[in-house]
Amino acid sequence: MAGYEFEVDSPDIDETQLPGESPEDFVVRMAAEKAAAVAARADTGTCVLGFDTAVVLHDRVYGKPDDANQAADMLLSLAGKTHTVITGYCLLVAGEADEERGIDAARVTMRPVSQRQAEEYAATGEPLDKAGAYALQGRGGGFVAAVEGHRSTVIGLPLEHVVDLLTRRGIMPRGGEPTREV
Repeated sequence: MAGYEFEVDSPDIDETQLPGESPEDFVVRMAAEKAAAVAARADTGTCVLGFDTAVVLHDRVYGKPDDANQAADMLLSLAGKTHTVITGYCLLVAGEADEERGIDAARVTMRPVSQRQAEEYAATGEPLDKAGAYALQGRGGGFVAAVEGHRSTVIGLPLEHVVDLLTRRGIMPRGGEPTREV
């Protein structure tokens, strides 16, 4: 949407929340670990953005469901309630020491959801790789009544913050006179 071209790479890292780790610290740590894992195998000078998103309700962190049954259960536990979606991000450049980390949050109010609706949605497979078991940008968006904050944060890439970060670092979309290729 912002005009950047990129490649998606999903590193294989342990995404377990540490005991006592806040949801905010958790998503920022995961974003940084993902970015570092990709940067370790990238060419020097490659810009790497790592992201991680968590859904939080009453201090419980909802990550990605393990299967369709867990997805339906997650969706039902969020149904009719307002929860917080927290997305952490980390920008680093392969071969360079500095990095920039950040976080954004949005509040999401869900519509009531029936058992049947939750099971049918889970059976589509869409929620299986989504924190909280729903995709705002997909069919799961129909379960969302309201979003307070940036929709892109709920989707998992806080575009408003990341574009500002990239621009400050001189990283522009193709055709925008980049000082560094993305």
